[in-house]
Amino acid sequence: MKQQIKEKKWIVPSIVIGILIVLVLGISYNKNHLAQYMNYNVFMEAVNNKQVKEVTIGQGDTVTFTLLGDQTLYETANPRKDNFKEQLLTNNIKVTEGGPDTTLYLLQTLVGGSVFLGVFFIVFRNIKGTNSTGAMALGVKPIEAEQLKVGFSQIAGNVEAKEQVADIVNFIKDPEQFVKLGARMPKGIIFYGPPGTGKTLMAKAIAKEAGVPFFSMSGSDFVQMYVGVGASRIRELFKAARTHEKAVIFIDEIDAIGKKRSNNTNGSNEEKDQTLNALLTEMSGFKDSESIVVIAATNRLELLDDALLRPGRFDRHVEIGYPDQNAREMMIRLHLQSKPLSDDVDMKELARQTVRFTGAMLENLMNEAAIIAAKEGGNQITKAHLSQAFTTVIAGAKKKDTSYISDEERKITAYHEAGHALITRLVAPEQRIMKVTIAPTTKGAGGFNLSIPKDKMYMSKQDFISQIQILLAGRAAEEILLGKENITTGASNDIEKATAYLRDYMTRYGMDEQYGLINLNVLFGEVGGANPELLKACKEKMNVFYLETLRLVEEQWASLECLAHSLLERETLENSDVEEILRSA
Repeated sequence: MKQQIKEKKWIVPSIVIGILIVLVLGISYNKNHLAQYMNYNVFMEAVNNKQVKEVTIGQGDTVTFTLLGDQTLYETANPRKDNFKEQLLTNNIKVTEGGPDTTLYLLQTLVGGSVFLGVFFIVFRNIKGTNSTGAMALGVKPIEAEQLKVGFSQIAGNVEAKEQVADIVNFIKDPEQFVKLGARMPKGIIFYGPPGTGKTLMAKAIAKEAGVPFFSMSGSDFVQMYVGVGASRIRELFKAARTHEKAVIFIDEIDAIGKKRSNNTNGSNEEKDQTLNALLTEMSGFKDSESIVVIAATNRLELLDDALLRPGRFDRHVEIGYPDQNAREMMIRLHLQSKPLSDDVDMKELARQTVRFTGAMLENLMNEAAIIAAKEGGNQITKAHLSQAFTTVIAGAKKKDTSYISDEERKITAYHEAGHALITRLVAPEQRIMKVTIAPTTKGAGGFNLSIPKDKMYMSKQDFISQIQILLAGRAAEEILLGKENITTGASNDIEKATAYLRDYMTRYGMDEQYGLINLNVLFGEVGGANPELLKACKEKMNVFYLETLRLVEEQWASLECLAHSLLERETLENSDVEEILRSA
């Protein structure tokens, strides 16, 4: 508000100065153009007859003069002769140099200089204002506690995370209770976990429960091409927070500025290093009397610099991961409580089907179901709407026009998807096949296979092998059906996912006999194609898994053909359909 008042104070003087300049230029212009023109020969005749009183010589194309006994201003052509002034003086005529042209030149210089100074002043004032207002220039406006809508009661699941941060809320509310026992409040908390699991919501809930202002920034807001700007913004953010006795500072995507610093000077980034140093310095500068907590969020905790994670900086590391089945059910009930539901909706069943769904994905699923119901003109959200929404969120909406797909392509897709379903039943019977379809979707899939894994804390070695074999089964079915020379591009996404599983199997979890209990990423960083020995080992291991998958598909080819023919007839199969077909095959 003060900034706006200061800016308004400059409006009136600027308008007045502008009007005065226009008036002066107008008067000068009119003065120059009120003179009556006289032929040069007539003028020289008047000079020789001693009738001219005063002549003004400028640099322009004309000279102005007055006659004796006449107040009229005249002008004539400027002869630009060297002896012109001398000729006038010898005839006792008063000669003045400069005149209106010089005045106009001076005015133009004055106006130009004024414009330059005005622009310089405005730019300088804006730069100064940016530096002086700091947090406001960054767009950091603290959200007051009463404006925050999300408290712990509005966050379903994440019970362990809420317990870990509950004492932070108590510390902010009543620090004396802890100080008298010699305890100090953790200066920083790191929330880590997959995207969409509720890290930002948890930070807001802490501020809401503690009743303190909430400052929120993204790490990318501090990344600038100019050295020193990011560090300055960090200082301004903390300065703004210190104006309050108690506050929560939340920095999302902290890895944008907090990644491990390189020991190699060629690989370092001076701007990021200065920004990170400024953050560490500000956190170290907190006084024990200040109830300000810094919360950072990241999807990749292992990428952060050790200096950030040491005690005294970000003391607590709180995982906010995928919700389990009970947490998913709580989230589903929370998202559906304001929506009209049909009696056929089973929330427990829906929670079982949404394994590895984050809170954001569940909210999106419920919203998509509501949109589908509204488009159909329904008054309630039904089980069919939720099933359609599930497919839309996972694989995309079903394409309406399939006339471009040939019968041969439908057959290849049917055998491909049947291969996935068959191998799922053989190597991972605990997984529930929710849907197998050859209907193309808007996400580019020619068909898809939705299977629901079992909720687990860990993946076993056999789980990795099973997932790789399930992904390779579509290609194996194509090879048997078409021959090696006629395989298609349909398995591209399957190969990509299988390679990701194999990479972790080989390099992170020590499950490969050749490499043993070694995490290659720790030894060599993110290993890749630059390591020919690892590439060769991965290729050999993938070939072993593929040959085993090919053998299983060949042995059960009759069952696979039954599934494929059913898909060609019905387009989509549910779990019960798959089980019935395989029992009768």
